Amino acid sequence: MTTNPSIFQAALSKGTAYDDQINELAARDTDVDSAVRTVTTDDVRNACDVLRPVFDRTNGLDGRVSIEVDPRLAHDTEKTAAQAVELWKIVDRPNTLIKIPATKEGLPAISRTLAEGISVNVTLIFSVERYQEVMDAYLNGLDAALAAGHDISKIHSVASFFVSRVDTEVDKRLDAIGTPQAVQLKGSAALANARIAYHAYQQVFEIDSRFPALREQGALPQRALWASTGTKNPDYADTLYVSELVAPNTVNTMPGKTMDAFADHGWVDTKSILGRAKESREVFDAISAVGVDFSDVFKVLEDEGVTKFVDAWTGLLGATEEQLSAAKKS
Repeated sequence: MTTNPSIFQAALSKGTAYDDQINELAARDTDVDSAVRTVTTDDVRNACDVLRPVFDRTNGLDGRVSIEVDPRLAHDTEKTAAQAVELWKIVDRPNTLIKIPATKEGLPAISRTLAEGISVNVTLIFSVERYQEVMDAYLNGLDAALAAGHDISKIHSVASFFVSRVDTEVDKRLDAIGTPQAVQLKGSAALANARIAYHAYQQVFEIDSRFPALREQGALPQRALWASTGTKNPDYADTLYVSELVAPNTVNTMPGKTMDAFADHGWVDTKSILGRAKESREVFDAISAVGVDFSDVFKVLEDEGVTKFVDAWTGLLGATEEQLSAAKKS
């Protein structure tokens, strides 16, 4: 289970489930930042308790809940690492994942957090190049955790690789180019990107020589998590980014609407992702050849991703401030 500022903002603004807690915080004259911290960490702690049987039954593999570091710290390594430790201590549940964005500044924070024996959900990964850096950060963190005496078999991590947003951005650029060759390539970038990413995962955790030494000490592979898997283009199958991305050691955090669609008429095709890195690179080459700059695509997506999280966090603070003020007047 995952959380983010947008989810919390919607829950606080539109529902009444948090009214009693907000009233109590208002009575104690709690400031808005502390109130948001209390509400979100309490919620995640409760969710962790609900999912604890799954966590125990799967030996810690599943039944985990993510809570995000303040996205305004996305480009501050020191503060991100410090808040990750703080959130871990406040929630105080072994099935928590601390969510850290995969910005350049986030990468060392990821390693530092893992070095403390803390499980991490790395978010906002769009490019395979950045994903490889994330896997390196994970292995560096495990090395440091092991050196510090932590039981690395208790450290879990997922790498949240965003899917549908890639098609949204690339398709927009292909439409702008407008040639028949460009238009024909619409809807092909996201799955190709994910397939190349999974090939990179297999290389690091199944083939290369570095991870086996850590595995002998109890380390687990950092699972690939497919994020942004709701279909945004109505011309595409509504389970496209689920059915086509089923593979070992992967997770899919699909939205509720997509989950219902998959339960109703989804399919599973494990051959869709395995062994298709070569043809997926050819897709990327074809898209690049018609004029799409993937380096710019991924930069735009990362910048937009951070901005969306910051905007949602700001909205969450604003909504909470309004509720605190209303509670004090009542």
